[in-house]
Amino acid sequence: MNRRSFLAASGALGALPFAPGLAGASVPPRPDREYLEWIHYVLPVGAKRNRVAAFYHDVAIPALNRLGLDRIGVFTVAYGPNSPSLYVLIPHPSLDSVLNTPARLLDDDTFRQAGAEVIDPPLDDPAFVRMESSLMAAFTEMPRVERPPEPLMQAGSRIYELRIYESHSLVAARKKVQMFNEGGEIPIFRRTGLTPVFFGETLVGPAMPNLTYLLVFEDMAARDRSWEAFRNDPDWKTLSADPYYKDTVSNITDIILRPAPFSQI
Repeated sequence: MNRRSFLAASGALGALPFAPGLAGASVPPRPDREYLEWIHYVLPVGAKRNRVAAFYHDVAIPALNRLGLDRIGVFTVAYGPNSPSLYVLIPHPSLDSVLNTPARLLDDDTFRQAGAEVIDPPLDDPAFVRMESSLMAAFTEMPRVERPPEPLMQAGSRIYELRIYESHSLVAARKKVQMFNEGGEIPIFRRTGLTPVFFGETLVGPAMPNLTYLLVFEDMAARDRSWEAFRNDPDWKTLSADPYYKDTVSNITDIILRPAPFSQI
C-alpha cells in the first residue's frame, strides 16, 4: 500500500481535509494551543466489534507515542447512541502534526504491517461501518488536553461526559466560546467539580458551528453532585443572566463515555 492509497482510501486515524474556516477561528493562536482530533467509529456487531479497539491498543497508540503524541484517549459509550461505537482523542501540537501524522505513521513499518487488518482490509471485511472526524482548536483558557488527576485515573468507576453545544450562527458560536474564555465559565466549572479534560472550538466537522468539551468524574453520582453545585453557583447565575450571552446555544448533545482499559486519559 502506498502513501496515496493510505491517505485517500483508508482514512486511518481520521486524516482530515482543511477548509477556509481554519483561518477564521474566533480566538488568536498561541504557541501552546493544541489541535484536537476527535474520531467516532461506528463498529460492526459480533466478533469484529473489538477490532478497532485492539488496533489502538496494540498498534496505533504505541506508534503515536513514538511520534511524540501522548494523552491518547479511547472511549466506549455508556449512555448515548445505540450503535456500537468507539471514540478516540488525539491531541496535536500543531496543524503540521494533524496534516502529516498519517504519512509519518505510514513510514513506520511496524504500524503499517501490524495495523493492516484495520488500515488496509479487503473490501468484504472492513474493520468499521463508518467513521467521522472533527478537528478542534483548544480554548485559549485551556490550551492543552489535561490528563485527569491520578486519583480519578485510578478510579475504576470513572466516567467521561462529552457535550457538544451547537449554535444557530457564527456570531452566537463565537459568543459562547467567549463565555467560557473571557467570561470565566471555565473557572466556575473547576470550582464546582466539573473537571475538564478539554474544551475545543470545532474547525472542521459535523453540526457546525459548535464547541465540544469533555469532563471526567469519579462516577455518575459525582457527576450529578457537581452539576447541581454548578447550577446553584452564584457566579454562574450572574454569568448566565448576562444578556450578551443570551441565545448562544441551539442544541446540546450529551454522551456518557467509559475509558478503554488502555486509554491514556
